[in-house]
Amino acid sequence: MKSVAVIGGGVGGLTAAALLLQAGLRVTVLEAHIYPGGSAGTFFHQGYRFDAGATLAGGFAPGGPHARVAQQLGLTWPVSALELAWVVHLPGLDVTQWSDPQRWQHERRRAFPGSEPFWQTQERLAEEAWRMAQGRFPWPPQSFSELGSLATGLRLSTLRAVPYALRHVAGLLPAHSGPLLRAFVDAQLLISAQAGAGSANALYGCAALDLPRRGVNQVLGGMGALAKTLSDWIRAHGGQVLYRQQVDHIDLRGGKVHSVHTRQGLELSADQVVANLTPPALAALLGSAAPLALRRSAATRAAGWGAFTLYLGLAANGLPPHAADHHQVVVDPSQPLGEGNSIFLSLSAPEDIGRAPHGMRAATLSTHTAVEPWWQLAQHDPQAYARRKQEYTARVLAAAEQALPGLGSAVRLCLPGTPLTFQRFTHRPLGLVGGYPQTSLFNVRGPATGIANLWLVGDSIFPGQSTAGVTLGAIRTAQAVQAAR
Repeated sequence: MKSVAVIGGGVGGLTAAALLLQAGLRVTVLEAHIYPGGSAGTFFHQGYRFDAGATLAGGFAPGGPHARVAQQLGLTWPVSALELAWVVHLPGLDVTQWSDPQRWQHERRRAFPGSEPFWQTQERLAEEAWRMAQGRFPWPPQSFSELGSLATGLRLSTLRAVPYALRHVAGLLPAHSGPLLRAFVDAQLLISAQAGAGSANALYGCAALDLPRRGVNQVLGGMGALAKTLSDWIRAHGGQVLYRQQVDHIDLRGGKVHSVHTRQGLELSADQVVANLTPPALAALLGSAAPLALRRSAATRAAGWGAFTLYLGLAANGLPPHAADHHQVVVDPSQPLGEGNSIFLSLSAPEDIGRAPHGMRAATLSTHTAVEPWWQLAQHDPQAYARRKQEYTARVLAAAEQALPGLGSAVRLCLPGTPLTFQRFTHRPLGLVGGYPQTSLFNVRGPATGIANLWLVGDSIFPGQSTAGVTLGAIRTAQAVQAAR
């Protein structure tokens, strides 16, 4: 029986592992932490279960990537669909992201008069992008067979969408759309494509703007329950998931991976290896044996974002009654987003009683942030680093008050996390999270690494962001491994 080693127990790695196990391969997952999930994990602290990064999940509707995996594996996800995905708070204007297309159409017409031609174009392009993503449409193609699949997936609507592959979302907006529409679109794209309308690819961006209509779900027990469901399935079906096993290096022989080695002294030989890592992290494990293209990609690809995050324990009676559980706030549309000027806030559902002590709610509050200033201060001026952390804490709490007045006085526990925190717990270099900005469809990567039996999975390969995105990538990676063995 052929063997596969999977480095990293995030949703992408575990999904690929489960699919390969079902296909008849012997599978071992090596996870550095004590629980699975990575950036979509849930950690326990003082009676709370906090989502480390991601707080909402999509792709569970019929035909969606999580639904496809569940059907294939015969598992059930611990999720509940949200009719109200989240509320976006702009100065003087609140916009509700409804899952129902008709309610959303009414809401956008109310909030952004005259913008309907843009939304109709967005929906048309999103429909085509999702059709391609959910079918056998491997992008970018990395073999002759994938080129063939790409060709058979083309149809007239695909050809009509091709010109938009070279455009950005901003070029689709009305000429006199106004600052609030642009701020709204920028904010949605920042969380789903890691780039604003001025640089986000039009096809990818239109699909990203459609995420609430593709079904947004809350995960019972926290986002980490997705990874735990996969981990439990793998173990129940004869696979291995080993925790506290941080891979230290990868040994190549004859130009192929022979074995992986952990800091704990484990040496694991495998016929195929799947790395749920970023390209820089994988290149570091390979050292001088890393293919030139992988090293070049790791060194030259535009840097992504980090996150400054607050994990809050909140007194439930101190929050506004009947408020939504998920909120996005843009403080000043005239200023760049991120760095506390835009935030995303998620509360644990009141009925999810395992997430917080009695009478309390768990909350994850985050803002995009550039990673370099945090590392510079931590290394050269620790006191300034501590002051910056305090300043960002106050800044994002003040932004959150615009969505939930009184939140500050309801705080009973406050744990800040910086890019250094994310590197420590997720082992992602520099604490970069969320994948690469999706600015061009011609600068994305597939699962191949340049080493015949070594593959990438996770948010670094197309389509990238979100648990739905990494699951689509994992399906493709699993298919590539099976085709190669």
